[in-house]
Amino acid sequence: MIKVLIAEDMHMVRGALVALLNLEPDVDVVAEVASGDDILPTARTSNPDVAVIDIDLPGKDGLTAATELHEQMPQCRTLILTSLGRPGTLRRALAARVGGFLLKDAPADKLANAIRGVAAGRRVVDGDLALAAWDGAECPLTGREIEVLQLAAGGLNAVDIAARLYLSAGTVRNYLTTIVSKLNARNRVDAIRIARESGWL
Repeated sequence: MIKVLIAEDMHMVRGALVALLNLEPDVDVVAEVASGDDILPTARTSNPDVAVIDIDLPGKDGLTAATELHEQMPQCRTLILTSLGRPGTLRRALAARVGGFLLKDAPADKLANAIRGVAAGRRVVDGDLALAAWDGAECPLTGREIEVLQLAAGGLNAVDIAARLYLSAGTVRNYLTTIVSKLNARNRVDAIRIARESGWL
């Protein structure tokens, strides 16, 4: 039996996933959580073979949680299930060393087969999305610039971002100016929009 943890914040979607997967003769859903913060502690107690994780979760986002699982419980493989079918999002997922990446509108049997593939140690990625990621633009921002932009997207101003990252407010403003320039954006809000639409945030 393949033991599965489901991380999905929408109650109805999570319930449907659990019901679907429990129909499979070789899949056993051993845990379900609604928040990214609960993934690692729950995985430690339920010891799943595969964690099926939505990217957009309250608390820690799915990719951060997947990275933590990879580092602290390498025996638990991860399958990202998302409605965000953007090439940049797939690149971020692959950088987080996830085992698979599947869109939520995929047929139900595709999900079960993806779980089997990931459990067997294979990388399972939606074919069309893989081609789009191959052809898509690389993110021009550095890791630190993405960090600054994520905090700005969360509503923090330059002073708050500076305090969070142990930088000076002037350095943060310089980062934001560079980000706007690199993305050919009109302003900070436009830069956040461009980065989100490209799947870089």
